[in-house]
Amino acid sequence: MSPLKKMMSMVLLAGLVAACGPVAPMGYKLKFEKDQMSGSDARVMAIDTVTAIGYAVVSTQPGRTDAQRRLMAIRAARMAAMRDLAEQIHGLKVDGNTTVVDLMVQNDTFRGVVTGIIRGARTVRINPTGEDTYEIVLELDRAMISDLMRSARNYS
Repeated sequence: MSPLKKMMSMVLLAGLVAACGPVAPMGYKLKFEKDQMSGSDARVMAIDTVTAIGYAVVSTQPGRTDAQRRLMAIRAARMAAMRDLAEQIHGLKVDGNTTVVDLMVQNDTFRGVVTGIIRGARTVRINPTGEDTYEIVLELDRAMISDLMRSARNYS
């Protein structure tokens, strides 16, 4: 085997081995700990924090002055981030409807609904991005996530 093929094989093997490791979805910081529920030595993935990002455009906001529109954009971006947190914690309910006539799709609609309580979200940063957009990053820690999940179970 030539040295080039040998080196390429090693790089490919290293890539495959690395791909077998745990991968965190975007917005999650992971930590491994012992499984407390079963008492086994198996390692489980624990989520340290959940992060969400919200965006809003300044020029589309209601308000008489630029300052008012900027504040409204920050508020809208915060709500978009809260919705993202609720979706990550409580899930997304998807309803769909498809109408087929003569084996051809005539109408295909779907709707996503997020319902849940978000409490204790920490504002990580508020940034103007570009000339007309604001970005807000929110974060929830594991203790607050557990509390929200416990409240959701008691509520339903």
